[in-house]
Amino acid sequence: MAHFAELDNNNIVLRVLVIHDSVEHDGENWCYNLFGGRWKQTSYNSTIRKNFAGVGYKYDENLDGFIPLKPYPSWILDTEKCLWNSPVPFPDVPEGSRDYYQWDEETISWIEVK
Repeated sequence: MAHFAELDNNNIVLRVLVIHDSVEHDGENWCYNLFGGRWKQTSYNSTIRKNFAGVGYKYDENLDGFIPLKPYPSWILDTEKCLWNSPVPFPDVPEGSRDYYQWDEETISWIEVK
């Protein structure tokens, strides 16, 4: 099965549909002819357009990728992966302790939460 995202006039994803593999080769036109609108293919394994499109994601034509919502104003876009990164690296803590940290936009840092 193939996945196609409908875009609004600002390249924001409105919905994602699953279509049969038999029409994947021309899926953008197939979706347009059936539903109208503008469509771009996406994939769960991120081999097409960097990330699987989600409602609210933005499609960047120059990067040819789907970008999730920016989680915090200070975060920086990785243009190769179309993902947001914190301006400060995540603390070097044991894997089981990662859930005890959250981003604090006020201090632009990771803080430990108890």
